[in-house]
Amino acid sequence: MKFSSKEDIEAPIEDVFEMLFDFEGFERAAMRRGAEVQRVDGKPIGLVGMAWNASFKMRGKRRQAEIELVSIDRPNEMAFEGRTQGLVTHMGIELIALSKNRTRMMVVFEIKPLNLSARLLVQSLKLAKTSLTKKYKLRVAEFSKTLEDRYNRV
Repeated sequence: MKFSSKEDIEAPIEDVFEMLFDFEGFERAAMRRGAEVQRVDGKPIGLVGMAWNASFKMRGKRRQAEIELVSIDRPNEMAFEGRTQGLVTHMGIELIALSKNRTRMMVVFEIKPLNLSARLLVQSLKLAKTSLTKKYKLRVAEFSKTLEDRYNRV
């Protein structure tokens, strides 16, 4: 199951990439929302292989996830892979410079089941794909707006 969205941001591509590259800021934001996040690799920030273990509550249950930075091409793209209870997720972020001060961000999120219970979950998500896609696009648009606002504050 795949979701994708694109948004234009009024900021140079290098600045957008740097804001997306603020992994420590994302870790803190997740912790403020109740997740437990821990780096589990010994790599310097920004290298392929960076990894995190995360624990969070979803639908009344505590979930565990492993997330890894699987590719990075500064300032054009980065991709992450996540694993949690029978699911593999892939998230890719691609940036394209439209002009000196305008960047298009494309975000793709894909979920693949690994076992029968995960297949049932993905199948139930497919039934709600229209509303989930709408929510996904709204969240990407809100995130793009926060990146734009952060750039304008600096």
